[in-house]
Amino acid sequence: AAVVADRLSGGQATFAGADTSTELKLLGVGVASCGDPHAPGDEVVVADAATGTWQRVVLDAQGRVAGAALVGDTAAYPMLVQCVRGTVPTPDLLSLLRPRASGGTAPGPADLPDVAGVCSCHNVSCGTVRVAVQEGFDTVPGVKSATAAGTGCGSCVPVLQELVDAELAKAGRSVVKRLCPHFAMARPELFELVRASGTRSFAELVARHGTGQGCEICKPAVASMFASLGSGYILDGEQASLQDSNDHFLANIQRDGTYSVVPRVPGGEITPAQLIAIGEVARDFDLYTKITGGQRIDLLGARVEQLPAIWARLLEAGLESGHAYGKAVRTVKSCVGTTWCRYGVQDSTQLAIDLELRYRGLRAPHKLKFAVSGCARECAEAQSKDVGVIATERGWNLYVGGNGGMRPAHAELLAEDLATEALTRSIDRYLMWYVRTGERLERTATWQRNLPGGIDFVRRVVLEDELGIGAELEADMARHVASYRCEWQETLEDPARLARFVSFVNTDEPDPTVTHVRVRGQRIPAGAPS
Repeated sequence: AAVVADRLSGGQATFAGADTSTELKLLGVGVASCGDPHAPGDEVVVADAATGTWQRVVLDAQGRVAGAALVGDTAAYPMLVQCVRGTVPTPDLLSLLRPRASGGTAPGPADLPDVAGVCSCHNVSCGTVRVAVQEGFDTVPGVKSATAAGTGCGSCVPVLQELVDAELAKAGRSVVKRLCPHFAMARPELFELVRASGTRSFAELVARHGTGQGCEICKPAVASMFASLGSGYILDGEQASLQDSNDHFLANIQRDGTYSVVPRVPGGEITPAQLIAIGEVARDFDLYTKITGGQRIDLLGARVEQLPAIWARLLEAGLESGHAYGKAVRTVKSCVGTTWCRYGVQDSTQLAIDLELRYRGLRAPHKLKFAVSGCARECAEAQSKDVGVIATERGWNLYVGGNGGMRPAHAELLAEDLATEALTRSIDRYLMWYVRTGERLERTATWQRNLPGGIDFVRRVVLEDELGIGAELEADMARHVASYRCEWQETLEDPARLARFVSFVNTDEPDPTVTHVRVRGQRIPAGAPS
C-alpha cells in the first residue's frame, strides 16, 4: 500500500516483497517460520522426539539469521523475527532454542530493542509499546487503543503482554498475573470465580469478568474448569467450541491427522476376553497397536469417522474411555502385589483399580498419573508419578508431585503408614486443591514447588486441614465420583452427538491425503521418519 501511494503521488518506490513471517497453530501444534527457512547457509537444527519439537535456523555467510522454521515450540519466534529483520544481532542459538538444556534463560520480548517491530499489521515497534505503557496505557487493551498493535491478526498479543509486564516491573509497579489478555486474573482466581458464581457459560463469563471473545488459551482452560466442576457432556452446546484439539473428538490427533484410541485398563488388569476384543478391533480396522508405559494398549491410525464404530465395539467388551486425550487423570499403574508376588505386603492391584475408578475423568490443569507399588522394591515406579503409593507392613506411604517427561521430578513423601480410608481422603484433598489452585498446564511438581513452604505446607493443608477447606475438597471429589459417565458412552447414546465425527461435512468419503505403509507387520503413516 505504501508503494502504491508513493507511485500515485509521483514517487519511484518499488515493492521489494512482503514479510511472510508467521506463527500459528496447525492441528493443535504450534508452528512458525520467518525469513527464508530454505536459504543456503549453515543450519542449526534442534530436534526432540520426546517432546515433539523441531527447530531449524539458517545462518548466512556473515553469521546472520537468514530464516528459521519452528515446530512444537515457538517460544524463540519473536527474537528470530527480529534477527531476520536485522534489528538485533544473532544470539547464542542453543540458549535461545533450548534455554534449559544450556543452563541459561532464553531472551524474550522484554529483551528486544526499541526499534524491533512487534506488530507487523500496523508497523508498531517495541519502543512505541513501551512509551504507551509509560504514558499510562498499562494494559494490553490500553496499548491496543493507543498504538493499534494487536488489533490486526492478533498474533502479537502474547508479546504485547510480556512487554507490558516487563515495563511495569521495570517501573517498580505490581504486575497482574493473567491467564491471557482476555482475563486480568490467573487461573486459580478465575477457577474460584467460576466455582463460587456457578457460571457455566463462557460467553457470560467473558462478558462479566473479561474482555473480547476469548482465545486459544482461555477457552480450553475455562472448558477444563467447567468439566472439573461437573458441567456435563463436554461437547454439548457452547462447550464444544471451547475444547482443545484432542477433546474436540475425544481422541488424540496424530501426525497424519488420524487419531489414537486408548481404552481404560484400571490398574493394568485386563481379562483375556477384553484383550481379544482389542485385538479384533485392531485387526478389523487395521490399527497400529502398542503397549503404553501406563499399562494400557494404544490403537493408532483411526480416521475420525471410524471412532464411533471402534468405541461401540470396545464398550460392548466392557471397556471405557481412558481419557488419554484430556488434561485429566490418565492411569494408575500397579504391580501384582500380594496376589501373586512373594515380596508383596499389600494388595496393590486392588488399590490401583479402586483409585483409577474413583478418579477417572477428573479434569485438571495438566495430566495426572498415578502408581501403586506393593512393596519397597517399587516395581510400579510410584515415586515418579503425580500421586504415588507404596505399600508398607502397616499401610501405605503416599508420595506426591512426581513426573517424568522433559523435566523429571521425584515425588515427595507426604505421609506414612496410612490406612486405606485415610489414604483416599488425603488424595481427594490433594487433587481437588491442585485442581482449584494450579496454573494452566502446570504439573503437580511445579505447583507443589511454587507453594509457600512447599511439601511442608502441602502436608499441613492436606493432613491437618490448616486452611479449613478439607470438607469442601472432599465434597467436591464426592460430586465428581457420583457424576462420572464415560464420555464415549454418552456420545454413542445420542445421534446428534455422533454427527460431529466426520472427516468432511459434505461427503462420506475418507480423507484421501491420509496414506500408510506397512512396517514390521503394522500400518504406519507414509513418510514417517524411520
